[in-house]
Amino acid sequence: MTESGDVVELILRDHRKMEDLFRLMRSVEADRAAALREFADLLIAHAEAEEAEVYPALKRYKNIDDEEVEHGEHEHDEGNEALLALLEVEEVGSEEWDEKLEELVEAVTHHADEEERTILNGARENVAMARREELGAAFREERARLLKEGCGDVEKVRRLVRS
Repeated sequence: MTESGDVVELILRDHRKMEDLFRLMRSVEADRAAALREFADLLIAHAEAEEAEVYPALKRYKNIDDEEVEHGEHEHDEGNEALLALLEVEEVGSEEWDEKLEELVEAVTHHADEEERTILNGARENVAMARREELGAAFREERARLLKEGCGDVEKVRRLVRS
């Protein structure tokens, strides 16, 4: 099966991967620290690529609510803050770690759910497949560039949250 270049499908695939990583971070049998590192890189690369390549393009479509797109950007900030709080916890699996993990899960799950219902459904209905594939290529390229940089490093997340 060939991989879809549709930006909607690429974003949805990332959302499902994040859910898988949440399960690993909750599991006492998994390497929770490794799952967090992978999650941090994915979350930051995903959100930054959306904001750089996808959201600005979708704002040009009259049937996609600009306020929903802007709200999505605000929710990215909330997710980044929750991620930083978890990254700063010293002991993986401690009570504090579990609390911060659940705050992160809540922030990211809420955002993904809203984004899927509003922005992505709007894109699927109103943006031609050829354009969604162009956006998918740009999203994938920016996301890969950010992942290569190790964008989920705690210092990089701190700078992002402060900016």
